[in-house]
Amino acid sequence: MKRITFTVLFAASLSLFSQEARPIRDNVGFCWQRSQMQNLLGYLQKVDTKKWELRDMVAGISPHDDYLYAGRIYYPLFRSIRTRQALIFGVTHSAVRREINDPQNVIILDDYVSWRGLEADVPVSLLRQYITSHLPAADYLVSDKAHSLEHSIEALVPFLQYFNPDIQITPVMVAPMPLERMQALSEKLAGVIAEYIQGNSLQLGRDIFFLVSTDANHYGPDFSNSPFGLDEEAHEKGTAQDLRIANTYLSGEIDAAKVEGLTRELWGATYRDSRDIYWCGKYDIPFGMLTISKIVEKVLGKKLRGEILRYSDTYSEGVIPLKNPGFGITAPFSFKHWVGFFSATYSPVPAVR
Repeated sequence: MKRITFTVLFAASLSLFSQEARPIRDNVGFCWQRSQMQNLLGYLQKVDTKKWELRDMVAGISPHDDYLYAGRIYYPLFRSIRTRQALIFGVTHSAVRREINDPQNVIILDDYVSWRGLEADVPVSLLRQYITSHLPAADYLVSDKAHSLEHSIEALVPFLQYFNPDIQITPVMVAPMPLERMQALSEKLAGVIAEYIQGNSLQLGRDIFFLVSTDANHYGPDFSNSPFGLDEEAHEKGTAQDLRIANTYLSGEIDAAKVEGLTRELWGATYRDSRDIYWCGKYDIPFGMLTISKIVEKVLGKKLRGEILRYSDTYSEGVIPLKNPGFGITAPFSFKHWVGFFSATYSPVPAVR
């Protein structure tokens, strides 16, 4: 297999892609100054008494809610990531889809040369150019507008860059698509990415890492989603439901049956919207899990095994009590309006015989 010539690809990418940096979408909920991140992490390090020993990670699931709500959930995952580049699967929220004519059955790439980070831009990896050069044109859409409107990927960038100052990213938004389309497209995308990894002698986890961005249930009248009521018992039932789904389908060995079970939970019996469960990652989680597990199998001949690190929600713990944080929250929290979120880590393991 021929080694990819980075100099040639880089020159090509400069001619084909925009020279602009992707602007910040949410300048309230996330940190964009290193001093802000240091303040947040200083607090999290003090209150987090668990000794995290996360080894052999190649992928993770991260929230994208406000840092003052979900900081404790981001922390154990990102403090353990050390990599040169990361591919991030992001949500295409319904509000964004409405602005871009609701594309279906594709992944959405950008053509920014970099993304804004902690006082320094984060370059986009050459993997993006490799994907557009090798994936059929019908399988992807290039839209700076989509990525400029969407916050689910940018939420991960400051945490990722803080612990990996020289990180490069490949942002990939996932549009709505049925499970059968996910299976077919993930196979093609995994083949392209595996070829890139092998052609450049990259090591999973160290040289390239995979992240999936999601928040869990959005509960309350603002989301037209309150099947258990609007009191303390309802909140307990709603968060228990989140944990059941995460532990059942996103921990242990990841296989096709788990991904199908997850889609039935998140999409409902008809594979459409489930009115009782409103996770914003109902497309990018199953697509991401399919793609990542296939990459691991193609590159290493191993399966993917997951572990849920932490779960919480905006109501249970409220706002992290930082003085003069320089950033804030973008939504309220109460029994009538709360959002769940979790983090998870994934490692390759030999197949169970």
